[in-house]
Amino acid sequence: MHDPRETHLAALKRILRYVRGTLHMGLLIRPSTPADLVVYSDADWAGCPDTRRSTSGYAVFLGDNLVSWSSKRQNTVSRSSAEAEYRAVANAVAEATWIRQLLSELHTPLRKTTLVYCDNISSVYMSANPVQHQRTKHIEIDLHFVRERVALGDVRVLHVPTTSQFADIFTKGLPSSVFTEFRSSLNVRCSDDSTAGGVRQSPDLVRLRAWLSAGQPCLVCLIRDIWGGVLILYEVSFCLTILLPYICKCIVSQLINLLFCNLFQLPYA
Repeated sequence: MHDPRETHLAALKRILRYVRGTLHMGLLIRPSTPADLVVYSDADWAGCPDTRRSTSGYAVFLGDNLVSWSSKRQNTVSRSSAEAEYRAVANAVAEATWIRQLLSELHTPLRKTTLVYCDNISSVYMSANPVQHQRTKHIEIDLHFVRERVALGDVRVLHVPTTSQFADIFTKGLPSSVFTEFRSSLNVRCSDDSTAGGVRQSPDLVRLRAWLSAGQPCLVCLIRDIWGGVLILYEVSFCLTILLPYICKCIVSQLINLLFCNLFQLPYA
């Protein structure tokens, strides 16, 4: 923030365009029968081009609902992808532990083990292996913390394919198709309860209005002009349908009247 450049302004404009184009979307929360706590954890190793620090991210699901998420730059530089991933796992386990404790205080304790999914196999092995290796001494605190929760049976760290790692959306840029799929998996969807003036609007109308408000002024004008022309044609055809028989009747009546006046030499009225 102390030295903004053109690249930062371009990134800000891109964020604002995305927010403007997704005003109709929101986080969907709905009743869910299974009350299992599932966590997806991921890290982007050395993703920052300036400091080479990694970015940690996690998504916590209680049943089918997303209840907690995070995307945060790590405080120190990680020397390997496994180290960065394990630090992300430690953050995710800490969040899951806090949620389990909160539910216990609310007298709704979780009976099942919390599953933490990570797409780094080395991190999965380190969470279950009690042997302390020389290469893992620099992350000893995180190791002991996660292993302690695993030993207590509160947490279990499992491997998940990258194609199903929903936390990727918090740590790195993704292709549009993958981003849309992961966003939908996080229950960020179009709202079905949008209202205006007490009248429920259809989701298609809400999406159309949001899309039109996102830009494309020439296309908007074209659609508006075409719709206006269709309305005018409809009104003209309706009027002709109602008035045409009456007009034809008047014309025929006047022609018959004129014909009789000419035949019998009567004054035309």
